[in-house]
Order: sequence, then C-alpha cells, then structure tokens
Amino acid sequence: MPLPRLGSLESLPALSHPDLLAPSVHDALSAWPHAGEIAVVEIDPDYADTAAMSERYDVPMASGANCVVVMGRRDGLERVAACVVRADTRADVNSLVKRTLDVRKASFLAMDRAVGESGMEYGGITPVGLPAEWRVLVDAACLELEAAVIGSGVRRSKLLVPGRLLGELPRAEVLADLGR
Repeated sequence: MPLPRLGSLESLPALSHPDLLAPSVHDALSAWPHAGEIAVVEIDPDYADTAAMSERYDVPMASGANCVVVMGRRDGLERVAACVVRADTRADVNSLVKRTLDVRKASFLAMDRAVGESGMEYGGITPVGLPAEWRVLVDAACLELEAAVIGSGVRRSKLLVPGRLLGELPRAEVLADLGR
C-alpha cells in the first residue's frame, strides 16, 4: 500500500524510523497488525502545534486529529482518558467525556503528569502507546479522515494514520460527537 501524502510532508514508513517516534509509540506500532499502513513525517518541532503545522506544511486543519488527556474522580478513584478529536473541533469534556468516565468533573490532566506518565513530549502526545490503564476515546468523525495527522510521541514528527484505523487502536472506544 502506498504511503499517504499530505501537503508538503514527505511520508516515511513509521517502523523504519524509530528515531522519529517516542519509544512507547514504536513499541505499540511494532505489536499492531496495521503498522504497515502508518507513515511518519518529520517536521520542525517549532511547528508541532496543529495550527502552526497546518500552515507551515500546507495541511488542512480538517486533516489533523488532536489528542488531549483528561481525568476525573469518582468514589476516590481517578479515571484518565485520552480523547482524540478532529483538529477543527474541541473535545466535549464537560458533558460527553464526563458522562463516559462517570465522574462529577472532568478536567485536563496536568501537563507534567501527562508527559511523565505517557513518556511522550508535550505537543506530541498520541493515542498510540499510552499507558494501559488509560482509556482511549475516539470521535467517530476521525474515522472518516483519509489520513489523520496525529502526534508521534515527539514534537519533531507526526504520524499519518488512515482515519478508519483510529477506531482499531488498542482500547479505542469510538464515540459520536466527542468533538464539537
């Protein structure tokens, strides 16, 4: 299968370039049967944020998918989830995520915790290779993307993943209207 091309980004086979992936991302891809369909693109880390990357590399915002990490508590137990939504939307944290996690209040996980527990860089956190105890919530709209641009675990690259495969990630829970 040919690697996807998006904007001015040059696609490379992800598993052939472990230097462009966080170690946990490489390990997760190595164990995933769809890894051969995943590409990695090298970018300038100064343009890792979605809007800047889209403008710099001529990639439509609607092609991106952002991953945000949220948490809440219920009965003294902490519940953490990574939410994957199209880059042109925001995760519905105060309603759908809160109900899905069955918590009274959901908020973004502190950056230092998200980075420390995921083993990924801020601005590069991705739903691939996250801690096993974290839930992975994916907006159904992401499955429609031809090639979703997501983090690679590091700021200097991005993964290109056929959108349909986001629903096939380990522990993925596909939710309608997660992104608004």
